Amino acid sequence: QVQLVESGGGLVQAGGSLRLSCAASGLTFRTYFMGWFRQTPGKERGFVAAIIWSGSSTYYADSVKGRFTISRDNAKKTVYLQLNSLKPDDTAVYYCAAAPNYSNDYIRPRSYYYWGQGTQVTVSS
Repeated sequence: QVQLVESGGGLVQAGGSLRLSCAASGLTFRTYFMGWFRQTPGKERGFVAAIIWSGSSTYYADSVKGRFTISRDNAKKTVYLQLNSLKPDDTAVYYCAAAPNYSNDYIRPRSYYYWGQGTQVTVSS
C-alpha cells in the first residue's frame, strides 16, 4: 500500500552533483518525517539527512554537512536530496525512508516505518 520510489542516481565524477528524488504514495505525506540513508556492501545502513513535516527543520550527518541538502514538496509527495561536491566515499545505495512520527532517534533506521528500494550513486575519482 505504501510505496517509496527513489530515482536520480547514477555515475558522476568527483566534485560533481546529483539530485535524488523519492516519490511517495499510499501515505499522508505531509505528516511524515522523512529521511535519507545510504549503504555500501558489507556495511550497516547509515544516516544521511532528515526533514521535518513542514520542511522548516533539517538534520544532516557530519560527513555531508555543507554538501548535501534535503528538501520536500508536500504537494508532489516528494522528498529530494541534492548532492554537491561529491566524493568517492559518497558511493553507496541511497534509500528514502518515512516515519509517521518524529523521534529524537532519527539517525537510527529502526525509527522509520517505510523504505524505498534504493538508487545507486557511484562517484569516480
